[in-house]
Amino acid sequence: MEPTPFKRKLAVILAADVVGYSRLMHADEEATVKTLSEYREIMNGFIVRHEGRVLDMVGDAALAEFGSAVEAVRCAIAIQEEITTRNVELPDDRKLRFRIGINVGDVLVKGDTLYGDGVNVAARLEALAEPGGICTSDNVFNQVKHKMSVSFEGMGPQEVKNISEPVDAFRIVPGPVSVAASAEAAPKSSAATKWRISAIAMAAIVVVLVAVWQFYPRGSEKVAETASKARMALPLPDKPSIALLPFTNMSGDPKQEYLADGITEAIITTLSQVPELFVIARTSSFAYKGKAMNVQQIARELGVRYILEGSFQRSGNRVRVTVQLIDAIKGNHLWSERYDREFKDIFTLEDDIALNVVSAMEVKLTEGEAARIRRRQTNNPEAYQLFLRGKEIFLRLTKMENVEARRLYEKVVSLDPKFAAGWTFLGWTYLMPVRLGWSADPAQDYARAEELGRKALAIDDSNAGAHHLLGQIFLNQRRYEQAIASAEKAVALQPSHALHTVFLGLNLVYVGRAEEGLELAKRAMRLSPLASALFLRILGLAYHSTGDHGEAITVLERARAQTPSAPFVYIYLAMTYSGAGREEEARAAVTELLRRQPMFSVKHAGNAILFKDPAKQKRALDALRKAGLPETSRSTAS
Repeated sequence: MEPTPFKRKLAVILAADVVGYSRLMHADEEATVKTLSEYREIMNGFIVRHEGRVLDMVGDAALAEFGSAVEAVRCAIAIQEEITTRNVELPDDRKLRFRIGINVGDVLVKGDTLYGDGVNVAARLEALAEPGGICTSDNVFNQVKHKMSVSFEGMGPQEVKNISEPVDAFRIVPGPVSVAASAEAAPKSSAATKWRISAIAMAAIVVVLVAVWQFYPRGSEKVAETASKARMALPLPDKPSIALLPFTNMSGDPKQEYLADGITEAIITTLSQVPELFVIARTSSFAYKGKAMNVQQIARELGVRYILEGSFQRSGNRVRVTVQLIDAIKGNHLWSERYDREFKDIFTLEDDIALNVVSAMEVKLTEGEAARIRRRQTNNPEAYQLFLRGKEIFLRLTKMENVEARRLYEKVVSLDPKFAAGWTFLGWTYLMPVRLGWSADPAQDYARAEELGRKALAIDDSNAGAHHLLGQIFLNQRRYEQAIASAEKAVALQPSHALHTVFLGLNLVYVGRAEEGLELAKRAMRLSPLASALFLRILGLAYHSTGDHGEAITVLERARAQTPSAPFVYIYLAMTYSGAGREEEARAAVTELLRRQPMFSVKHAGNAILFKDPAKQKRALDALRKAGLPETSRSTAS
């Protein structure tokens, strides 16, 4: 007998379609298709965010699969909320309303397609839902009734097409979890008038609750799972710890992505100023961008208790930001809010979110700390938008895009000469060419970068980024005491900023305080557990400088695996292998460096290895000579 091509599994199925689709298409095909396309993108985004998989989106219908009934219901609620809000902007005869049905059932699997009654029942439940409503089977109700703060109104057994037995259906309404008996199942009253009055009252209450549900942000919702302390990949810090996931861009325009990312990063930067908080760095939290993972898993991997997630949507001059703060240990939503503002008020919005997050985690701020959160460096929305765009381009770290970022930052500071961060990042566009070997006149570019950093501090001495910029300039110019003072100031202003922390560690390593530098590098790695190769290289150099060559090699090999084209990972490896007496491996590291960077030389290495102690500097460069690195570039030597 041939084996069956099908497999079976239990799945949660969400089915949705548009109410009155044919009428809408007949009235205006182009407008309907345009709106439907936008709403499909919204649905797609929520399905992925709630760990679902789109099975089909044909015409006005959508079908998705979830592994969790809780996530499916949360997804359905989010979709209906968002579409209801979008519909407000449309005339009544152009609004698209969806019905949604959710079922848990056994399904047949063939390839990426699911078949069977588990799917069919979801479609029939969708047909039972009200426009803008959600209808579930009893299986779904039983799985979520103690996990979500929404109510279910029993509709009783429903006869549905092509299903042999009646389906027990439930309609979702807001409020504490409960089951309201359906009219069919309720015992009959001897007083018909009294029954009718009660039914009308109940209907009125349901209408009011539905209205509240559609427009009122919910908090303290119990999530499906918790992240236990025992299962954390890293020990929890001794202070409230949080990771901010990149906000989802719900604008329907990929060109708005930089705004969603920029707003998220601005809130991360603001929270990193609070000494009583432990804030995961952007470099790690943004690693989850676009990935369908639950917040409990993310919390476990990053070793934090709290997760903030949200979405950003822009329409003309209006923005909507929706956020929710989750306690991954207890499994509760501590706080959620939806902000509808003019774009010009984005600065206040960012501050409000930061302050509400701090309050929800029960952290007490001093007056000075609260004032610093409220301090905005620009009130010019055009300047801020260009600033975020410039930052997104600058971080690509290419020569051409550095030129474009510089042009944008020059526009930023012309729009608002008092915008300290604008001057700071303009300074970075002069330092980075020196650091990456593009500069035609390094001395001039260093001088210009320093001038811009000092200009930023003259406007706002509390700008940690400007102190960090100057610290990097001073280090590269071997102005060690100034470099350390600037780096220490940056860390004092933003204690949870991983990049400031790791570079202070690097400064201390170079001046001979290797143990202190190593501890700071480790702290930076904890602030950014999904460390970039840059962090790993500095940590490896710190281990090398303390004489722990084994740990240094382990860390530097990780860095090489991440960025095999970066020259300094081979320089540090060669130095460390040589220090460990493994000369053959040191030579192999230099050989690989020269294969990738044929012009590299001891002269280049000497401009970037910055030990203050001449003996340490000579020892490092001698190790590279011994491993085969030429004194000058081959073209010069010839």
